[in-house]
Amino acid sequence: METVSYPPVIVSAPFISTLEETAQWRDQMDAEGKRVVFTNGVFDLLHVGHVRYLNEARALGDAMVVAINADESVRELKGEGRPLYTAADRAEILCALAAVDRVVVFSEKRATNAIETIRPHIYTKGGDYTAKSLIDEEREVILRMGIDIQILSLVQGKSTSNTIKKMEGVAPVSEKPRLALLGSGTGSNVRALVESIGSVTLDAEVGLIMSDVAESGVLEIAREKGLTGIHIEPGSKKRGHLTDAALKEIVDRLKANRIDLVILAGFMRVVREPLLSEFSGRILNIHPSLLPSFPGLNAAKQAVQAGVSESGCTVHLVDASIDGGEVLAQAAVPVESTDTADTLQVRIQAEEHILYAATIQNYWKKLQEK
Repeated sequence: METVSYPPVIVSAPFISTLEETAQWRDQMDAEGKRVVFTNGVFDLLHVGHVRYLNEARALGDAMVVAINADESVRELKGEGRPLYTAADRAEILCALAAVDRVVVFSEKRATNAIETIRPHIYTKGGDYTAKSLIDEEREVILRMGIDIQILSLVQGKSTSNTIKKMEGVAPVSEKPRLALLGSGTGSNVRALVESIGSVTLDAEVGLIMSDVAESGVLEIAREKGLTGIHIEPGSKKRGHLTDAALKEIVDRLKANRIDLVILAGFMRVVREPLLSEFSGRILNIHPSLLPSFPGLNAAKQAVQAGVSESGCTVHLVDASIDGGEVLAQAAVPVESTDTADTLQVRIQAEEHILYAATIQNYWKKLQEK
């Protein structure tokens, strides 16, 4: 049989445009009365959901630029093992699509600078976002520049993570839960949990530590122990509040790090959707009272002022109520006649450090049995 040889493929055009080149191109398009669509993302392991989304986005204007995260940025967002392909490879694949006219790469955590430099006419995102859950600093630039925001529908069941799972096959359920620890303060419960990892009490691993306070003791513990620690900008100075964008980032981080259980340990922000539904039945909290008594803030002070003879701590599941989720375990602590809120809190905290680890272990076993 005669062997047929083919000439080598010669790549003669770059697949990545600079921001400055793209800005000049945008101005040329604008001068011709044409509208440029902009979207951004990782676009790792391109699948049919990406293709449909990009085609729908491109149909909104006359040309489209896709801004992709640099490799280090992807690693920070999605965890170790990502991206599957380098930025150069991802750009080349995207440029092969008829819907994509230009690809730029941004190394920052946000696409803010790319948006501000290119000044697109239309900005699009997929249906896992809303106009409110866009990253605050990106949304501020988009609104200030008068860019039209379009949220497009998702293709259900089509995602990079689902594709990877199918390629890997159905993985056996892990006997060891992967935890995310969320806190706002000094992190005494976070430290106790980290130090109990690997013991008979708690056979687990910490996949992620997050805090809404940049200089919190929680993140210092992460640095000290060599664990992944992430500051989540709450996006609001309102006490106890998280913006939609902050909640979206928390969910994305949890998914990217393959978290099994979300453990609140002194996290002073209200947890709500979409986190509640995304991790339904898998968010735990510890509260310094015997719930339903003394929910909310300053529980030890409430107990002392009420003159009760007994208080303690409660581990419970988190739902839309304030400290009203299903109780998993409790430990009682006597209230002495000489107690102040501070002295009672110290004794309750000692019980918390024992109770929380044991309850996490027991609850994970129950989930495994279902």
